[in-house]
Amino acid sequence: MDDQSLTKRIKSLNKAIASDPPSVVVGLLEELKSVPAPTEEQLRSTKAGVLVGRLRHNPNKDIARLASEIVSKWRKSVDAAKEAKKRKLEQSKLEQSKLEQSKSPTSKSPTSKDSPAPAPSPSYSTPYEGDPEKRHFKTDNVDISRTGNKARDGSIGVLYNGLAYRRTESIEEVLQHAMAIEAAAFAVYKDTPEYRNKIRGLMTSLKRKDNAELGRRVLDGEIPPDKFVVMTDEELASDAQRERDRALERENMLKAQVPMAQKSISVDLQCGKCGKKKVSYSQAQTRSADEPMTTFCECTVCGHRWKFS
Repeated sequence: MDDQSLTKRIKSLNKAIASDPPSVVVGLLEELKSVPAPTEEQLRSTKAGVLVGRLRHNPNKDIARLASEIVSKWRKSVDAAKEAKKRKLEQSKLEQSKLEQSKSPTSKSPTSKDSPAPAPSPSYSTPYEGDPEKRHFKTDNVDISRTGNKARDGSIGVLYNGLAYRRTESIEEVLQHAMAIEAAAFAVYKDTPEYRNKIRGLMTSLKRKDNAELGRRVLDGEIPPDKFVVMTDEELASDAQRERDRALERENMLKAQVPMAQKSISVDLQCGKCGKKKVSYSQAQTRSADEPMTTFCECTVCGHRWKFS
Protein backbone atom coordinates (compact mmCIF):
# COMPACT_ATOMS: atom_id res chain seq x y z
CA MET A 1 0.00 0.00 0.00
CA ASP A 2 1.41 3.40 -0.98
CA ASP A 3 1.42 6.51 1.21
CA GLN A 4 -1.38 8.21 -0.71
CA SER A 5 -3.73 5.25 -0.42
CA LEU A 6 -3.05 4.81 3.30
CA THR A 7 -3.50 8.53 3.97
CA LYS A 8 -6.83 8.51 2.14
CA ARG A 9 -8.07 5.52 4.12
CA ILE A 10 -7.02 7.05 7.45
CA LYS A 11 -8.75 10.35 6.62
CA SER A 12 -11.95 8.50 5.76
CA LEU A 13 -11.72 6.49 8.99
CA ASN A 14 -11.12 9.60 11.08
CA LYS A 15 -14.13 11.33 9.50
CA ALA A 16 -16.34 8.27 10.01
CA ILE A 17 -15.42 8.06 13.70
CA ALA A 18 -16.58 11.63 14.23
CA SER A 19 -19.87 11.58 12.31
CA ASP A 20 -20.89 8.18 10.94
CA PRO A 21 -22.58 5.19 12.62
CA PRO A 22 -20.40 2.33 13.94
CA SER A 23 -21.27 0.13 10.96
CA VAL A 24 -19.43 2.51 8.63
CA VAL A 25 -16.35 2.47 10.87
CA VAL A 26 -16.46 -1.34 10.98
CA GLY A 27 -16.59 -1.48 7.17
CA LEU A 28 -13.57 0.81 6.82
CA LEU A 29 -11.62 -1.21 9.38
CA GLU A 30 -12.37 -4.45 7.54
CA GLU A 31 -11.07 -2.90 4.32
CA LEU A 32 -7.95 -1.69 6.13
CA LYS A 33 -7.39 -5.15 7.56
CA SER A 34 -7.66 -6.84 4.14
CA VAL A 35 -4.97 -4.74 2.39
CA PRO A 36 -1.21 -5.35 2.82
CA ALA A 37 0.28 -3.97 6.02
CA PRO A 38 2.06 -0.60 5.70
CA THR A 39 5.72 -0.12 6.51
CA GLU A 40 6.96 1.41 9.76
CA GLU A 41 7.81 4.64 7.91
CA GLN A 42 4.28 4.86 6.52
CA LEU A 43 2.77 4.29 9.97
CA ARG A 44 4.88 7.07 11.42
CA SER A 45 4.26 9.59 8.61
CA THR A 46 0.49 9.04 8.46
CA LYS A 47 -0.01 8.39 12.20
CA ALA A 48 -2.23 5.49 11.22
CA GLY A 49 -0.99 3.43 14.15
CA VAL A 50 -2.04 6.10 16.64
CA LEU A 51 -5.58 6.41 15.26
CA VAL A 52 -6.23 2.66 14.97
CA GLY A 53 -4.54 2.04 18.33
CA ARG A 54 -7.04 4.30 20.07
CA LEU A 55 -9.93 2.37 18.59
CA ARG A 56 -8.87 -0.74 20.52
CA HIS A 57 -10.62 0.82 23.51
CA ASN A 58 -13.79 1.82 21.65
CA PRO A 59 -17.01 0.85 23.48
CA ASN A 60 -18.25 -0.86 20.30
CA LYS A 61 -16.95 -4.44 20.55
CA ASP A 62 -16.68 -4.96 16.76
CA ILE A 63 -14.66 -1.78 16.32
CA ALA A 64 -12.38 -2.63 19.27
CA ARG A 65 -11.85 -6.19 18.00
CA LEU A 66 -10.99 -5.15 14.42
CA ALA A 67 -8.67 -2.40 15.65
CA SER A 68 -6.80 -4.89 17.87
CA GLU A 69 -6.46 -7.34 14.98
CA ILE A 70 -5.16 -4.62 12.66
CA VAL A 71 -2.61 -3.36 15.21
CA SER A 72 -1.43 -6.93 15.82
CA LYS A 73 -1.08 -7.52 12.07
CA TRP A 74 0.85 -4.30 11.54
CA ARG A 75 3.12 -4.94 14.51
CA LYS A 76 4.00 -8.43 13.27
CA SER A 77 4.70 -7.04 9.81
CA VAL A 78 6.99 -4.32 11.17
CA ASP A 79 8.79 -6.79 13.44
CA ALA A 80 9.28 -9.20 10.54
CA ALA A 81 10.67 -6.42 8.35
CA LYS A 82 13.10 -5.38 11.10
CA GLU A 83 14.20 -8.97 11.62
CA ALA A 84 14.76 -9.46 7.89
CA LYS A 85 16.77 -6.24 7.72
CA LYS A 86 18.84 -7.34 10.68
CA ARG A 87 19.55 -10.75 9.15
CA LYS A 88 20.52 -9.12 5.87
CA LEU A 89 22.91 -6.77 7.67
CA GLU A 90 24.47 -9.65 9.63
CA GLN A 91 24.86 -11.66 6.42
CA SER A 92 26.50 -8.69 4.73
CA LYS A 93 28.94 -8.28 7.62
CA LEU A 94 29.75 -12.00 7.54
CA GLU A 95 30.46 -11.93 3.81
CA GLN A 96 32.61 -8.82 4.23
CA SER A 97 34.57 -10.51 7.01
CA LYS A 98 35.15 -13.61 4.89
CA LEU A 99 36.31 -11.45 2.01
CA GLU A 100 38.82 -9.62 4.21
CA GLN A 101 40.14 -12.89 5.62
CA SER A 102 40.62 -14.36 2.16
CA LYS A 103 42.68 -11.33 1.13
CA SER A 104 44.89 -11.40 4.25
CA PRO A 105 47.90 -13.76 3.87
CA THR A 106 48.27 -14.13 7.63
CA SER A 107 44.65 -14.87 8.31
CA LYS A 108 43.69 -18.21 9.72
CA SER A 109 40.44 -19.99 10.31
CA PRO A 110 39.24 -19.93 13.89
CA THR A 111 39.40 -23.24 15.72
CA SER A 112 37.85 -24.57 18.88
CA LYS A 113 41.10 -23.74 20.68
CA ASP A 114 40.64 -20.05 19.94
CA SER A 115 38.39 -17.84 22.03
CA PRO A 116 34.94 -19.33 22.65
CA ALA A 117 32.01 -18.19 20.53
CA PRO A 118 30.09 -15.26 22.04
CA ALA A 119 26.74 -15.95 23.60
CA PRO A 120 23.80 -15.19 21.32
CA SER A 121 22.37 -11.73 21.90
CA PRO A 122 18.65 -11.30 22.60
CA SER A 123 16.39 -10.38 19.71
CA TYR A 124 15.65 -6.68 19.89
CA SER A 125 12.68 -6.74 17.52
CA THR A 126 10.52 -9.60 18.82
CA PRO A 127 7.91 -9.21 21.58
CA TYR A 128 9.21 -9.73 25.11
CA GLU A 129 8.47 -13.21 26.49
CA GLY A 130 9.82 -13.00 30.07
CA ASP A 131 8.25 -11.66 33.26
CA PRO A 132 7.18 -8.10 32.33
CA GLU A 133 7.23 -6.98 35.98
CA LYS A 134 10.97 -7.75 36.21
CA ARG A 135 12.07 -5.94 33.05
CA HIS A 136 15.18 -3.79 33.40
CA PHE A 137 17.63 -2.50 30.83
CA LYS A 138 20.38 -4.62 32.39
CA THR A 139 18.42 -7.89 32.38
CA ASP A 140 17.23 -7.10 28.84
CA ASN A 141 20.91 -6.59 27.82
CA VAL A 142 20.17 -3.13 26.44
CA ASP A 143 23.05 -0.91 25.39
CA ILE A 144 22.06 2.53 26.74
CA SER A 145 25.29 4.27 25.68
CA ARG A 146 23.68 6.45 23.05
CA THR A 147 24.58 10.09 23.69
CA GLY A 148 28.20 10.06 24.86
CA ASN A 149 27.01 11.66 28.11
CA LYS A 150 26.93 9.34 31.11
CA ALA A 151 24.13 11.22 32.88
CA ARG A 152 21.92 11.31 29.79
CA ASP A 153 22.59 7.64 29.03
CA GLY A 154 21.57 6.85 32.61
CA SER A 155 18.34 8.74 32.04
CA ILE A 156 17.64 6.60 28.98
CA GLY A 157 18.05 3.53 31.18
CA VAL A 158 15.70 4.95 33.82
CA LEU A 159 13.04 5.72 31.21
CA TYR A 160 13.48 2.27 29.64
CA ASN A 161 12.76 0.67 33.02
CA GLY A 162 9.59 2.73 33.41
CA LEU A 163 8.31 2.10 29.88
CA ALA A 164 9.13 -1.62 29.92
CA TYR A 165 7.47 -2.29 33.27
CA ARG A 166 4.58 -4.73 32.73
CA ARG A 167 4.85 -4.31 28.95
CA THR A 168 5.60 -6.93 26.28
CA GLU A 169 6.71 -4.60 23.49
CA SER A 170 10.05 -5.45 21.89
CA ILE A 171 13.31 -4.19 23.38
CA GLU A 172 13.94 -2.03 20.32
CA GLU A 173 10.52 -0.36 20.48
CA VAL A 174 10.86 0.48 24.17
CA LEU A 175 14.44 1.72 23.72
CA GLN A 176 13.51 3.99 20.81
CA HIS A 177 10.75 5.61 22.86
CA ALA A 178 13.07 6.02 25.87
CA MET A 179 15.68 7.75 23.68
CA ALA A 180 13.07 10.05 22.13
CA ILE A 181 11.68 11.04 25.54
CA GLU A 182 15.14 11.71 26.98
CA ALA A 183 16.03 13.89 23.98
CA ALA A 184 12.79 15.86 24.37
CA ALA A 185 13.40 16.32 28.12
CA PHE A 186 16.97 17.49 27.55
CA ALA A 187 15.79 19.96 24.90
CA VAL A 188 13.37 21.52 27.39
CA TYR A 189 15.31 21.40 30.67
CA LYS A 190 18.95 21.09 29.54
CA ASP A 191 21.48 19.78 32.07
CA THR A 192 19.72 21.08 35.19
CA PRO A 193 18.36 19.57 38.41
CA GLU A 194 14.88 20.04 36.93
CA TYR A 195 15.87 17.71 34.07
CA ARG A 196 16.93 14.97 36.48
CA ASN A 197 13.85 15.44 38.67
CA LYS A 198 11.59 15.27 35.62
CA ILE A 199 13.17 12.00 34.44
CA ARG A 200 12.69 10.42 37.87
CA GLY A 201 9.13 11.74 38.06
CA LEU A 202 8.22 10.29 34.66
CA MET A 203 9.68 6.91 35.61
CA THR A 204 7.70 6.89 38.87
CA SER A 205 4.46 7.71 37.06
CA LEU A 206 5.09 4.96 34.50
CA LYS A 207 5.67 2.36 37.21
CA ARG A 208 2.58 3.13 39.28
CA LYS A 209 0.50 -0.04 39.39
CA ASP A 210 -2.73 1.98 39.28
CA ASN A 211 -1.62 3.83 36.14
CA ALA A 212 -0.79 1.09 33.60
CA GLU A 213 -2.65 3.01 30.89
CA LEU A 214 0.04 5.74 30.85
CA GLY A 215 2.75 3.45 29.48
CA ARG A 216 0.43 2.12 26.78
CA ARG A 217 -0.48 5.63 25.63
CA VAL A 218 3.19 6.61 25.40
CA LEU A 219 4.28 3.48 23.51
CA ASP A 220 1.30 3.70 21.14
CA GLY A 221 2.23 7.28 20.25
CA GLU A 222 -0.94 8.72 21.73
CA ILE A 223 1.26 10.90 23.97
CA PRO A 224 4.23 12.19 21.93
CA PRO A 225 7.59 12.72 23.72
CA ASP A 226 7.51 16.54 23.53
CA LYS A 227 4.12 16.57 25.28
CA PHE A 228 5.00 13.80 27.74
CA VAL A 229 8.00 15.66 29.21
CA VAL A 230 5.98 18.78 30.08
CA MET A 231 2.90 17.08 31.57
CA THR A 232 2.09 18.00 35.15
CA ASP A 233 1.70 15.46 37.96
CA GLU A 234 -2.07 15.80 37.67
CA GLU A 235 -1.97 15.14 33.91
CA LEU A 236 0.29 12.10 34.43
CA ALA A 237 -2.00 10.61 37.07
CA SER A 238 -4.62 8.00 36.25
CA ASP A 239 -8.33 8.85 36.20
CA ALA A 240 -8.77 6.90 39.43
CA GLN A 241 -5.96 8.80 41.16
CA ARG A 242 -7.34 12.16 40.03
CA GLU A 243 -10.76 11.21 41.38
CA ARG A 244 -9.21 10.22 44.73
CA ASP A 245 -7.34 13.52 44.87
CA ARG A 246 -10.51 15.48 44.11
CA ALA A 247 -12.44 13.56 46.79
CA LEU A 248 -9.71 14.28 49.35
CA GLU A 249 -9.70 17.95 48.38
CA ARG A 250 -13.48 18.16 48.80
CA GLU A 251 -13.23 16.44 52.18
CA ASN A 252 -10.54 18.86 53.37
CA MET A 253 -12.59 21.85 52.20
CA LEU A 254 -15.63 20.59 54.10
CA LYS A 255 -13.55 20.08 57.22
CA ALA A 256 -12.17 23.59 56.91
CA GLN A 257 -15.70 25.03 56.66
CA VAL A 258 -17.07 23.16 59.72
CA PRO A 259 -16.66 25.30 62.84
CA MET A 260 -14.79 23.54 65.64
CA ALA A 261 -16.58 23.15 68.93
CA GLN A 262 -15.48 25.79 71.43
CA LYS A 263 -13.64 24.27 74.39
CA SER A 264 -13.81 25.70 77.89
CA ILE A 265 -11.58 25.19 80.92
CA SER A 266 -13.25 23.96 84.12
CA VAL A 267 -11.81 23.95 87.65
CA ASP A 268 -14.75 21.85 88.87
CA LEU A 269 -13.93 18.78 86.76
CA GLN A 270 -11.16 16.56 88.08
CA CYS A 271 -8.97 14.24 85.98
CA GLY A 272 -9.43 10.65 87.09
CA LYS A 273 -5.87 9.83 86.08
CA CYS A 274 -3.65 12.56 87.54
CA GLY A 275 -6.17 14.19 89.94
CA LYS A 276 -5.63 17.73 88.59
CA LYS A 277 -8.51 20.15 88.10
CA LYS A 278 -7.32 21.68 84.86
CA VAL A 279 -9.74 20.08 82.43
CA SER A 280 -10.93 21.43 79.06
CA TYR A 281 -14.36 20.36 77.88
CA SER A 282 -16.88 20.76 75.09
CA GLN A 283 -20.45 19.59 74.67
CA ALA A 284 -22.33 18.16 71.69
CA GLN A 285 -25.77 16.67 71.08
CA THR A 286 -24.80 13.15 70.02
CA ARG A 287 -28.17 11.50 70.71
CA SER A 288 -31.83 12.44 70.29
CA ALA A 289 -33.01 15.89 71.27
CA ASP A 290 -34.69 14.73 74.47
CA GLU A 291 -31.46 13.16 75.74
CA PRO A 292 -28.82 15.14 77.66
CA MET A 293 -25.78 16.49 75.81
CA THR A 294 -22.51 14.57 75.86
CA THR A 295 -19.55 16.29 77.54
CA PHE A 296 -16.08 15.59 76.09
CA CYS A 297 -13.22 16.17 78.55
CA GLU A 298 -9.45 16.40 78.19
CA CYS A 299 -6.94 16.97 80.97
CA THR A 300 -4.60 19.81 80.02
CA VAL A 301 -1.91 18.36 82.30
CA CYS A 302 -1.62 14.66 81.37
CA GLY A 303 -3.77 14.54 78.20
CA HIS A 304 -6.24 11.96 79.56
CA ARG A 305 -9.58 12.03 77.71
CA TRP A 306 -13.07 10.85 78.75
CA LYS A 307 -16.72 11.68 78.18
CA PHE A 308 -19.98 11.56 80.10
CA SER A 309 -23.64 12.45 79.61
